[in-house]
Amino acid sequence: MIDIKQHPCFSKEAKGEYARVHLPVAPKCNIQCNYCKRGYDCVNESRPGVTSKVLLPGQALAYLIKLKAIMPHLSVVGVAGPGDPFANPVETMSTLRLVRQEFPEIILCLSTNGLNILPYIEELAALEVSHVTITLNGLDEKSLSRIYKWVRFEKRGYLGETGAKLLLGNQLKAIKALKGFGITTKVNTIVIPGVNDHLMAGIAEKMKELKVDLMNAIPIYPVKDTVFEDIEEPTPAFMKRIRSQIEQYIPPMTHCSRCRADAVGLLGKDEPEAMRILDEVLDEASQLTVCNNENRPFVAVASYEGMLVNQHLGEADELYIFRETPNGYRIVEQRKTPPSGTGAQRWVSLLPGY
Repeated sequence: MIDIKQHPCFSKEAKGEYARVHLPVAPKCNIQCNYCKRGYDCVNESRPGVTSKVLLPGQALAYLIKLKAIMPHLSVVGVAGPGDPFANPVETMSTLRLVRQEFPEIILCLSTNGLNILPYIEELAALEVSHVTITLNGLDEKSLSRIYKWVRFEKRGYLGETGAKLLLGNQLKAIKALKGFGITTKVNTIVIPGVNDHLMAGIAEKMKELKVDLMNAIPIYPVKDTVFEDIEEPTPAFMKRIRSQIEQYIPPMTHCSRCRADAVGLLGKDEPEAMRILDEVLDEASQLTVCNNENRPFVAVASYEGMLVNQHLGEADELYIFRETPNGYRIVEQRKTPPSGTGAQRWVSLLPGY
């Protein structure tokens, strides 16, 4: 049974006892916030949207396995970027499936802008993703159009109030659906003085109506080369007043650490070994690169039914091996994959004669 009281971002009491890891498997984003600038190969900034590396789902699982070995108190696995999880739905959902298969007791969570989560909520519930955070910064298109430069949905781009209306509508639908499946839902709201700071009470009242569990008012962090780089960060006293307005309607979160997309460890206390382990995983993955030998007539396919290439490699219990012939590809064998849980070594063990 998953114990949701072990989630340090949703429970202040868990903050100093249970650790979390954000797996950075989602580099693309489907909106452009005027306060956000994503950063890659970034080790010096501590804020959402930055990461030192981007991982593939299989690499993320191998990384998690190694982390869990040295961090038995690691209770939460999340996907929070550095872009948006559902601008990268294949990578996000594949990662969640792999983690749930390997760690049935662990807490799974997501942080998203909510634009494209709706089609995946039913499977998220089936995977027991117990906590979802949606960043919602207003309730009217006019104010939201000042916060978002563009919104991209279903391969089309939207600007101004049109994009803001689309985003808000999808967010509200997503929140209702999440609560319908009994998923603990938190709303993050970036407090931007002169833009949306006067809207906090109204947002909190609406979130109460939607049965949102927690609201996290986050002071804007001015980032160089963004539209809002010159807006002054709200003071602690200012934020205290904001949270006092919020708590008239909904419990406010008061211990947010504004985590990176690759954060790992206790809130406010990163695990010092994490970077070494991450480099180790990526180094192991690089050693599995196929050699430049042109005499490679075989193709391995991960498939649910043997007809379509439609299964993630990390989830496959067996692979279909095909050989190229003058008349096309012909199946030659079905090869069982080694047990999961061994990281990159699993794929080395798959080699013939190993």
